[in-house]
Amino acid sequence: MNAFASRLILTLLFAPSVFAASNTDLTVKGSITPSACAPLISGGGTIDFGKMAVKDLNAEQYTSLPNQSMQLSVRCEAPTFFTLTTIDNRAGSSANHHYWHGLGMTPEGEKLGGTVFHLYAPVADGVAVRTITSQDGGVTWLPTSLLTHTMLTAVAIGNQLVPIAVQDFDAEIRLYTHIAPADGLTLTDEVPVDGHATVQVSYL
Repeated sequence: MNAFASRLILTLLFAPSVFAASNTDLTVKGSITPSACAPLISGGGTIDFGKMAVKDLNAEQYTSLPNQSMQLSVRCEAPTFFTLTTIDNRAGSSANHHYWHGLGMTPEGEKLGGTVFHLYAPVADGVAVRTITSQDGGVTWLPTSLLTHTMLTAVAIGNQLVPIAVQDFDAEIRLYTHIAPADGLTLTDEVPVDGHATVQVSYL
């Protein structure tokens, strides 16, 4: 890695140019982790609320759908420092807070609602732990249960706010889902609730 970066810098510095009075450096960094981790979600990661009648939705306030739970597991080849985050594959369609995940749009471009994920009863390598989150790329951490696309989630032990290396991680993902007020939605035809998110593992 260092040799590659040095050669790249030298090429930039010594390339022929009629304007030789200025130069700049380019550094290439990274790391190769010795172990890999794979996330798994029970039930294929699918929650199906079935059909909902428009008359059962609240007209002027959000309608809360029944809370749903799945199991999240992360399996690593060796103890590894990692973070969890999500990709909102329906980005821009959340009718709730910015850290909620969207549920798609009506054909008229109205946001259907949103869903948020929380992690409960986390266990790492057979020991009860807690989850911590960072909104600044891992510089500072706070104890929360959120799993979202706007912050990093890591594993900590006791009252500490420092990520630990983990080989096997398990937790309950609990989903809280809201449908936007029906008066603001055009629901003359059947509209699918179309939430879709990806859970990804990154390495510290």
